Amino acid sequence: MNEMTAEFKNCKRFAIMGGTFDPIHYGHLIAAEAVKHQLNVERVVFIPLGTSVHKTSQIVTPSRHRFLMSAMAIESNPFFYISSIEIDRPGGSYTIDTILHLKSICDHDAEIFFITGADAVKEILTWKDSDHLVEICTVVAVTRPGHNTSDVPYKDLIQFLDVPALDISSSDIRSRVANGKTIKYLLPEAVEAYIYKHRLYSNNAYDMEKLHQYVQSALSKKRYTHTLGVAKEAETLAKHHNADTNKAYVAGLLHDCAKEIPTCTQIEKCGQLGIKLDKLMREQTALIHSFLGAAIAEQELNIKDNEILNAIAYHTTGRKGMSLLEKIIFVADFIEPNRMPFDGLNELRELAYKNLDLALLKCMQQKIKNTKNKQQTVYPQGLEALEYYERSVFFESM
Repeated sequence: MNEMTAEFKNCKRFAIMGGTFDPIHYGHLIAAEAVKHQLNVERVVFIPLGTSVHKTSQIVTPSRHRFLMSAMAIESNPFFYISSIEIDRPGGSYTIDTILHLKSICDHDAEIFFITGADAVKEILTWKDSDHLVEICTVVAVTRPGHNTSDVPYKDLIQFLDVPALDISSSDIRSRVANGKTIKYLLPEAVEAYIYKHRLYSNNAYDMEKLHQYVQSALSKKRYTHTLGVAKEAETLAKHHNADTNKAYVAGLLHDCAKEIPTCTQIEKCGQLGIKLDKLMREQTALIHSFLGAAIAEQELNIKDNEILNAIAYHTTGRKGMSLLEKIIFVADFIEPNRMPFDGLNELRELAYKNLDLALLKCMQQKIKNTKNKQQTVYPQGLEALEYYERSVFFESM
């Protein structure tokens, strides 16, 4: 016999909770808990789907995310386990193959229950070797009280189990996230936090792992720490000022992505990416990285959102008529938690959440003061922005 994995070892009566779990939610957990108590199984093992053979037209979140969300969701229940056997298996995932595999590694007299939904069980005839499946395990169809089961195939071989009705679905949760609606109390807090942390299901769902890897490899540890601080501060500011938090995080994460490229390479890449450098940029090369960073984000990291690209491009110089996202990144760069202290920093952090335009103006004034203290020339676009927001804030205060 093959070596038995811990979740199935010495278990004589257990249930399998299979599913895409994209994401897992309280409906799944309530169904599993009902099976645990009403059928007196020793444990319920959650098995996230590997490669679906039925949902070929649906984009499914990578398995590592679905597995981790599921693990977080069941962590507090000592009778719930999780297995990666379908994720680890190459090719498409079929229920019959999973059950046969479990039969081969468990004790010969182990009793297996397979949990499915009322709607899914009506399609059981389309499942691979469904005749054999209902013979080697007990299929448990979780239904709502009063649900009509007259049209279910193998009705006499399937065990129906009524559970409290909860109108929760993974597809609705994905839709809610994409449209900026709340998902609180639809799924465990840890899963909710994971979704937002990894930007899952957003309309602006970028490959955050790839972006983090790129930025981390491009920057020193100190600069990367600053960058993460800007991204998180920008996200918080965006939420406070009703801006897009996903865009704010991505723009903050990428704002300095070209900062530590050697100067000669920066100039060379500007030529390659079609960025024209004026005389002042060539003299004060620290001005280059923001415009180059925007070009790298667009052409190498596939960021096509103009709001994000402009926020990256103008985070150093600013410009008149900045968008809300541009203002947020400009200010977040100044006030992020890892910023070296300077006079007025705490007041500026507080002001950013009360009056963003006034905070922006004070950041511009501080930046221009720092530039002059270094005996450098202030970029004309920066002076133009300063004058624009001095007038803007003045008229607002009248």
